[in-house]
Amino acid sequence: MKRPLLLSCLLPLIRPAAASAAEVWAGEIVGIAARGAGVSVMSPSPVSVVLREEIEAKGAQTADQALNALPGVYNRRGKGLMDTSSALTLRGIPDQKRTLVLFDGVRMNDAYTGSVAYGGLQPEDIERVEVARGPFSGLYGGGAMGGVVNFVPRRPLKREITLKAGYGGPLGPSPAMEEMTKTYLSYGDKVGPAFSFLGSFGFKATDGYPSDLNVQSAAPAAGLTGWESTTSNTGAARYIIGDKGDNAWKELSGSLRGWYDLTDNDKLSFSFSRVAYDYFYGDPRTYLRDAAGAEVWTYGTVKEGTFLGGDGGRRQTSFSSVYERQAGDLGLRLSFGLIDTDRSWYITPTASAATRGGGPGKIADTPALSHNSEARVTLPPLLPSNSLTAGVSWSFSRAGTEERSLANWLLPDERGALTYMSSGKNADLGVYLQDEIALRRNLTAWLSLRADRWRTYDGRADQPGTAGYPRSYAARSDSALSPKASLAWRPSAKTTLRTSAGRSFRAPTVYELYRTWTSGSVTYSGNPDLRPETVVAWDAGVDQRLWWGAKVGAVYFENRMKDLIYRYASGSDRLYANAGRAFGKGWELEAEQLFEGGNRVFANLTLNDAHIRENSANPAGAGKRLTYLPDKLWSAGGDLKAGRFTLSASGRYVGKRYTTDANTDTVDGVFGSRGPYFTADARVAYKFSEAASLSLLSQNVFDREYYDYYLAPGRSWFAELTWRL
Repeated sequence: MKRPLLLSCLLPLIRPAAASAAEVWAGEIVGIAARGAGVSVMSPSPVSVVLREEIEAKGAQTADQALNALPGVYNRRGKGLMDTSSALTLRGIPDQKRTLVLFDGVRMNDAYTGSVAYGGLQPEDIERVEVARGPFSGLYGGGAMGGVVNFVPRRPLKREITLKAGYGGPLGPSPAMEEMTKTYLSYGDKVGPAFSFLGSFGFKATDGYPSDLNVQSAAPAAGLTGWESTTSNTGAARYIIGDKGDNAWKELSGSLRGWYDLTDNDKLSFSFSRVAYDYFYGDPRTYLRDAAGAEVWTYGTVKEGTFLGGDGGRRQTSFSSVYERQAGDLGLRLSFGLIDTDRSWYITPTASAATRGGGPGKIADTPALSHNSEARVTLPPLLPSNSLTAGVSWSFSRAGTEERSLANWLLPDERGALTYMSSGKNADLGVYLQDEIALRRNLTAWLSLRADRWRTYDGRADQPGTAGYPRSYAARSDSALSPKASLAWRPSAKTTLRTSAGRSFRAPTVYELYRTWTSGSVTYSGNPDLRPETVVAWDAGVDQRLWWGAKVGAVYFENRMKDLIYRYASGSDRLYANAGRAFGKGWELEAEQLFEGGNRVFANLTLNDAHIRENSANPAGAGKRLTYLPDKLWSAGGDLKAGRFTLSASGRYVGKRYTTDANTDTVDGVFGSRGPYFTADARVAYKFSEAASLSLLSQNVFDREYYDYYLAPGRSWFAELTWRL
């Protein structure tokens, strides 16, 4: 009997892939979990891999957005492209500074706060992203508490030119990024048999949207209209009286990367990139009107300066180089990386005195520098079943902040007297050894141990005219041992069982140690006496292949954290302290089905249950949930290819996050809150030819309104034309 025509068309799209065992069951080749090439199904820890094709199908506008749908990954990016504090969190350990980010194996976390400037990474330049979850200080040193993310650059195999141009804006009544534009141009080639290079340039800009509202505790005066009642995130009465204007963004980035095969055994690569971004505010808006309908910008203690948002930006240069030699069982890898942030500034108008036309303010600028060097050697096996890896690393970072007065906040180049400064340096020396032991053909163990010696020095601060300044802080040092043991067993071709246990640490950053600043009536203080924080963690999980193209996975994990560094409230002050002990546990569950032609569907769920158990600095925090950590994450979606069309769609749910140690911010859906939300994205692309394609991306498809402190962008559209030669 003949099949109906519709079924005949759809069957190739929904039939499970009939790939070979090598293609499906071996997994991706990854090097992140064991500091050496291996297949993901036999890695010592759970590893997710995002390939270039998946990044393109999603239409990711920033490199970190490529990881939004992975299990165990929380990407905090509340204002879309314009977010300067985006962060990737892994395995229930909050904040970017506790997740290590690498580019081609070289550290990217900056010297000042441990954050990462994802703007310098063009998604189009990435071949794949490897994400290993769990403690990895045993191999990578400080900062790898929740896991490690490695962006692997794309190496051209022949001459290629890529040009992308896109434009977009809001799609519906909710505010979203206006006048969104993007341009990307790259040229790469393979010159002879040994040398390849790729140069790229990117430009992104948007007029933004009013994400920063003017919310006041003082009620508008009688007779004024246009304001809206709301509350703070703790339930106190508040009033929305305006906004600070459209939060606009402009970003320029460029990179040049090269690969040279000196011999069949010797390879050299380098990477240079430069990113410059600026954010600025359009004209502020007051919603207040008097009886005659005229705009009102001030009442009682509320001044015009509260409507103003200051500009800011960053200029950062990154360089890295890697030399690798592999001769039989002996391997050598030498790497060097440098991140030079020559400018990172923001302007703060004085709320009580500044106006739209000028007035006093201040400008803060924080140049920073970090470099990281490592030598790693893979030794010939002492026994037939062993593989030894040893390494030594050294890292250095320095950062310093200067705040200066501005007579006119609109003229940032006319800086006045120094009002505050702080600076400091950190250094770390680490040595490690890993033994990979093939206990049986399908059973492998990994044992690793790393010792680190951390030192902070040259810490100082000055606040002219204030008693007790200038200050100099004594140099301090500390050490950490980070052991880890892992076991992976493959009882059948379709099943992998693994378990691991380890200890990781993170030393305090220059910002946490020495930086003090004031916003309104609240002072945020550093603490030069902070100790490194540690986590002892274990996990156990299974990867199960069900039939061709189908897989499911489950991982249970526990984290026992000690001396966790966080801010606690003391009156109007916010102070850094080591918070005693915390405990977290959770699950990562995932399922995926591949079909013929590159089609797939997926779903995953992450559950986090993490609480402070002991808090000597603030007893009210004991028993409360860790800050900035969602209790639940889930993602689902799929990719469909039909002829010249490609469709990708995914949805993501992010659970409630608290921002205070005592979990007092219980009210959601208001400015300053971080309540639960669901958002979905969809992208359709049409390929005119091998060289040209057109895509249309819609973000926040259902136009959900939510706050991630700031008002998040509503539904938007973005059309992009791609030409490749």
